[in-house]
Amino acid sequence: MGSCFSMLFSKRKVNKTTCLTCLFPSLPVTMKGMDTISQIRKALTGADHKDPKMLAPLVLAYIGDTVYDLYVRTKLILELDTTPHKLHLAAAGYVCAAGQAKAFRRVEALLTEEEQGAYRRGRNAHSGTVPKNAAVSDYRTATGFEALIGYLFLSGRDDRITELMKIAMEDEA
Repeated sequence: MGSCFSMLFSKRKVNKTTCLTCLFPSLPVTMKGMDTISQIRKALTGADHKDPKMLAPLVLAYIGDTVYDLYVRTKLILELDTTPHKLHLAAAGYVCAAGQAKAFRRVEALLTEEEQGAYRRGRNAHSGTVPKNAAVSDYRTATGFEALIGYLFLSGRDDRITELMKIAMEDEA
């Protein structure tokens, strides 16, 4: 199974080779049949490869935050028929520190030792600030979860991200 967002959250059946074709029929033929993350990687072909294990945990959290946000926004767009402002408000509940900490707790027991290590590196990293509306424990848990998502993304483990995100967000509406 691919990491196509439409396959993950859509009520309709979409197969791996037609996922973007269904969502965006006007895509160039060269992009049809590719999932979004594969397209990002293809666009960056030739860029220097960096081992995610060698990156600072806050760098992993930086990219992981973006990947997480993309999953959340895609889920909401596919599930809700509402205004951009209401989509933004709905997304805020997922992407805030408390929402990410709650999502992490759903998948925590499923993590491998390697994934737990990536999470711990992010959780234990000190950014120097904590948002005023977040508990320190939630903020650190969320940073660890973002680092885990970033680690998996930079490792090319898109299927694992999709698996974890599906579970992390299954109880949310």
